[in-house]
Amino acid sequence: MSTAVSPLAPTDIPELPAIDGVRVATAQAGIRYKNRTDVLFAAFDEGTTVAGVFTRSKCPSAPVEWCRARLKRGSARALVVNSGNANAFTGKAGQAATQLTAKLAAQANGCRSDEVFLASTGVIGEPLDATKFDTVMQTLVESAGPGRFLDAAKAIMTTDTFPKVATAQARIGKTLVTINGIAKGAGMIAPDMATMLSFIFTDAPIAGSALQKLLSEGVVDTFNAVTIDGDTSTSDTLLAFATGAAEARGAPRIARAGDPRLKSFRKAFNDVLANLSEQVARDGEGARKLVEIKVEGAVSDKSARRIAMSIANSPLVKTAIAGEDANWGRVVMAVGKAGEPADRDKLSIWFNGIRVATKGARDPSYDEAKVSESMKKPEIELKVALGLGKGRDRVLTCDLTKDYVAINGDYRS
Repeated sequence: MSTAVSPLAPTDIPELPAIDGVRVATAQAGIRYKNRTDVLFAAFDEGTTVAGVFTRSKCPSAPVEWCRARLKRGSARALVVNSGNANAFTGKAGQAATQLTAKLAAQANGCRSDEVFLASTGVIGEPLDATKFDTVMQTLVESAGPGRFLDAAKAIMTTDTFPKVATAQARIGKTLVTINGIAKGAGMIAPDMATMLSFIFTDAPIAGSALQKLLSEGVVDTFNAVTIDGDTSTSDTLLAFATGAAEARGAPRIARAGDPRLKSFRKAFNDVLANLSEQVARDGEGARKLVEIKVEGAVSDKSARRIAMSIANSPLVKTAIAGEDANWGRVVMAVGKAGEPADRDKLSIWFNGIRVATKGARDPSYDEAKVSESMKKPEIELKVALGLGKGRDRVLTCDLTKDYVAINGDYRS
C-alpha cells in the first residue's frame, strides 16, 4: 500500500451509513503486511441474497472458483476478504486454504461453509497460510457491527493510495433503501467482467436472480469500461449482497430485474458502480491524469468500445498524456490497430475540446500553445470521431508514468 495519496483522489470521502442486516469488522492477521489491517469480515442476516461477476481469466484464483461454485444458491451469510496474498496459482494448497477459511468463518458465525464468500488480493503464486485466520476469526465475528465500511475499504487495499467507497439511496415503492459500495484496485486492471475486488451492500429486498441481472448489466459501462494497464487480474471479483431488511419497513420484495419499481434503485445502483470504477481509474498506479476517452461515429457501439480500449491501453498514448503532449499521431495509431472499421481521411481528434486533427491531417487552426496549456490539466478528455456510423462509447483510463514501473518493479520485494 502506497503512503503517497494519488493527486487524483476525491477531495471528500462520503460517510457510509449503516445497512440493516450487515455487520462489519476488520483485523490484523499478518498475511503479508505488518501493523495494518488485512482482513475484512462481513456478516449478513438470514435471507440475504447474493450476486457476483468474476474474472474471465483462464487462470482464476482459488477464491474465484470457490465463489462461482456457490453463487447458484443465491444466498449468503458471510464474506471474508484478505489483502497481501491473492491465493492464485497456488494449486491444491490454494483450494485447501479456501476450504479452511470458509470453515473457520462458518463455525464462528454459525452458518454453513457454502454460505461464506471469499476474495483475496495481493501477490500471485505465494501459498496463503489460512491458519492465520484462526487467530482472528472469532474476534471478527464477535466484534462485527453496523457501519465501518471505510475501515473495510482500508483493509483490502494493496497498492491503492486511498480507500474507495460510495453510497446512494433510492426508493422501492415508498420505502427508502441504501446502497453502499467499496472497492480496491490500482494496477493489473483491465476488467473482463467486473473489477479487481468490489463489494456492494444494500437493504433492498431483491431476489438473487434479479440482483444478478442488475449486476451483470451494471458492470458493462462502469467497471468493464475502465483500464489501467490492459492486464486482467486472476482475482477480479464483484459481489453484491441484498439483506432484504427494508421489507420490514414496507419495501415490496422484487422478484424480477425488469420490475418497474426498480427504476430508482437501478439508477442508484449503477451510480455506485460508476463512482467506484472512476475511483479505480483515479488511483491507477503512478497516475497523474484521469483520462476519459470518447469514441463516436463508429459502425456500432461494440466497435466503438474496442477502439476506445485500444486507445486507452496504448502505452504510447498514455505516456504522451503523461508528458502533456497532445500526440494525435499515437491516437491514430491506436485507432488503426484496433481491427475495427476506420477511415483515415474521415478521422477527427480532440483533446479537451480542442480539435487537433481532422480529415486525415492536422487541424488547419491547430495552436500548439493553446493545446499544450490544456494538457496540463489533471483531467483529460480525448475524443475521436470516425465518421462512419452512429456507434459510440466511452472508457476511463489514466496516464502511464515512471512511478508505474517503480511500483510494479518492487511489488514482490
